[in-house]
Amino acid sequence: MTDVTYGSGTQDDPWILKTPPLSSEFEVWKDETLDPPALVVQVGKTRLSYRLRALEDAHAMLKAHGDWMPLGNADEGKPTKEGTLEHWARSEDNPVGGYYGLRKGYRGRFANYVTPTMELLGLVELEHNARNNRVRAI
Repeated sequence: MTDVTYGSGTQDDPWILKTPPLSSEFEVWKDETLDPPALVVQVGKTRLSYRLRALEDAHAMLKAHGDWMPLGNADEGKPTKEGTLEHWARSEDNPVGGYYGLRKGYRGRFANYVTPTMELLGLVELEHNARNNRVRAI
């Protein structure tokens, strides 16, 4: 399970999580006042955001997949490997028809930041190796 320093998942009290390899810490919180509602990630001075529905949509996809899926982390603009979570999170075939990321230029790295949040919420099992991590639905 991802180490949580503190937090209730709000902007004033964010969750403090680590990336899947446990190499970097970041803050994350839900903001349902945004349009669309978002999962906001703060990494140092950089702020990323993803559609909040990504938590449920990714969980449903992983349940249907039924097995481990590679994360396939990649920045926006970098190619993704088919069959990875990162590829699904920007595919025209997903429920939102494209990127779950909301901030242009920062829409990638979905698998790096959303999966630890899903793990915290008890939705997935996540590997924590130095590289090539995978995820599966619980």
